[in-house]
Amino acid sequence: MAGIEANMRQDIAPAVIEAADIDAAADATPVLGPAASGMLRYLASFAMTALATAAAVGIDSKVAIPNLSLIFVIPVIIAGLSFGLGPSFLSAVLGALAFNFFLTEPRYSLSVDDPANIWAIGLLFVVGLVVSGVAFTSHQRAAEVSRLNRQAIVLQGYSRDVAAADSVKAIVSLTCRALAALFHAPVVVMLMSGDRVILLEKTGDAELQEPELEAARASLATGSTVRGGVYPDIASRFDFWPVQAAGDSNAVLGIAFDPDERPARPDLSVNVVRSVLAMGLALQHARPTRDVELQS
Repeated sequence: MAGIEANMRQDIAPAVIEAADIDAAADATPVLGPAASGMLRYLASFAMTALATAAAVGIDSKVAIPNLSLIFVIPVIIAGLSFGLGPSFLSAVLGALAFNFFLTEPRYSLSVDDPANIWAIGLLFVVGLVVSGVAFTSHQRAAEVSRLNRQAIVLQGYSRDVAAADSVKAIVSLTCRALAALFHAPVVVMLMSGDRVILLEKTGDAELQEPELEAARASLATGSTVRGGVYPDIASRFDFWPVQAAGDSNAVLGIAFDPDERPARPDLSVNVVRSVLAMGLALQHARPTRDVELQS
């Protein structure tokens, strides 16, 4: 235990440990980039609407069915649940146009002779929009529940592991892994004594630049969260949270969120991690004293 205290006070080079299991998930490069993935979602929505159109035309050629336009609601629902609001909205628009073009008189024209068909097309479009919104909202709520459940499992495991950890280095490494599992983003966890970094753990491509180190020091000095990319820390990719620990060593948590995928309220989970980390560091700080008292 004396080695732990010495490690907390020596000005050593940052020790960087890669969390291999988290990095494998966080750093995995998708086969398709975000732009290509988005395009595929719209193409899939288009394809489903085309299939619905083919089915509707085939059915209409065999038998007259009232409310055949409702077949175009199916791709809207599927797109809303699977691909998001944009592709679902596209299905609603394409469905209304396809119904007008293939199934209303005059056929194969966007002009409408019968006023009743105008109402039918308009109603189909409105129904498509409503269903699109409802399906997307349901999907978002289900995804949020799944995300919260996953985060709860990660935080429970992290708390248990920190309580069982036997060194400061292990606690810092566990913290780094937990944050990476929670947010799937590059993470740094720094143990600091004054302005000096005495222990550093990271996942992903979390290479700190000097402006980011300054932002981390500012977060610790002010005791407040510093958000990256925002004045006065425009050059920093990381959001930093300070952790006030026992003794003369404190910690800073840094997460480099994707600007387009930044969670709405990351502080809720990060604050739990901060509390557990502070408790774990306090236990490690008090353990040598406790051991001496037991021996005496």
